[in-house]
Amino acid sequence: MRIIHLNEESKKDLLEKLLKRSPNHYTEYEERVASILAKVKEEKDAAVFAYTKQFDGAELSKDTILVTEEEMKEAYTLVDSSLIDVIQKALVNIRIYHEKQKQYSWFDSTPSGTILGQKVTPLSKVGVYVPGGKAAYPSSVLMNVIPAKVAGVEEIIMTTPCSQEGKVNPVTLVAAKEAGVDRIFKIGGAQAIAAMAYGTESIPKVDKIVGPGNIYVALAKKAVFGYVSIDSVAGPSEILVLADETANARYVAADLLSQAEHDEMASAILVTTSRKLAEQVSKEVDQFTDSLSRKEIIQESLERYGYILVADSMEEAIEAVNEIASEHLEIQTKDPFMVMTKVKHAGAIFIGEYSSEPLGDYFAGPNHILPTNGTAKFFSPLSVDDFIKKSSIIAYSKEALFPIHQDIITFAEAEHLTAHANSIRVRFEAEN
Repeated sequence: MRIIHLNEESKKDLLEKLLKRSPNHYTEYEERVASILAKVKEEKDAAVFAYTKQFDGAELSKDTILVTEEEMKEAYTLVDSSLIDVIQKALVNIRIYHEKQKQYSWFDSTPSGTILGQKVTPLSKVGVYVPGGKAAYPSSVLMNVIPAKVAGVEEIIMTTPCSQEGKVNPVTLVAAKEAGVDRIFKIGGAQAIAAMAYGTESIPKVDKIVGPGNIYVALAKKAVFGYVSIDSVAGPSEILVLADETANARYVAADLLSQAEHDEMASAILVTTSRKLAEQVSKEVDQFTDSLSRKEIIQESLERYGYILVADSMEEAIEAVNEIASEHLEIQTKDPFMVMTKVKHAGAIFIGEYSSEPLGDYFAGPNHILPTNGTAKFFSPLSVDDFIKKSSIIAYSKEALFPIHQDIITFAEAEHLTAHANSIRVRFEAEN
């Protein structure tokens, strides 16, 4: 991996390069995505079936688009029981963590006759997108569905691509069943996002769409925002390890590669105060890469977005960490908890050398759907909050309103909104 001295110029260059990975920079795909969305909006099922045939090679109809109970039962016979056991264990951890995020309605009354409050209501219908193809992502199924279940969402539907034979990956189906998905449709890509956003004869319109996907899915989610809510427009995966001279170079190298193997656009960065550690990690990365199955992907990822930044002080290193605002941040320093208190921006923070990033991906419990491309400066991980909405409650008696009614009239008239003022004034015509 390239080793660079951390200064203002190198930091600026890095940030500019990382931001180019955002889906917002892939405008050349927007026209094609817009065409797909428009066609599905107009032709509904017919367009969905045509695109599924074109992109996935599968012949679907209104009778075969929905995963059946028989297909679900078959999936359980095709998945190793030990993997099902692991899925169930992870599910428990994820549910326990997210149950601590639940919010409740509250009301506050006063003797003068006022009631103010907040009513918390779960979303009625949520759509979860799950990538398909050759890979299966049961962990993403759990991370997207369980917070919605904890929030109390009434119906959760899922869309995921199928094979040419019209089959969905059995591991995906098992994870969906265990998590509590209500209906699963065998479609993927931008056409699936359009179907959930606008509704078709077979697929209901949802209130919110969550879940990761390729550039077409990301841009489709961005385009339908407003028709429905979305979780985020996610970019490629990324990891940043903050380490000092006490870190284990072998652990750091392994953790960097755990993200570099995702795809060629993934980013793996080490920020350290130790030149010696930087050189050791670079050597370990080379040795590991030669023996890993996704060697070509890792090499391209590191060539494009892999960096080791050597800082003059821990203060400068932490400042860089906050500027980058990485999706995953590992802190492997002498006093990691103290360092953690100075970190302002990160999607998920892993503290100590035995808290490696895959722990969060699969098993610990916190959500692995995280802000990317520096958006951790203003976005949070997916949570129960993403599946609720809040309504303000206001109730005043006549006795409570009377002492302040003239104040409200004064405010409204200052904004030249005389109908607003009149709405208050008419209630006290007799008194006035």
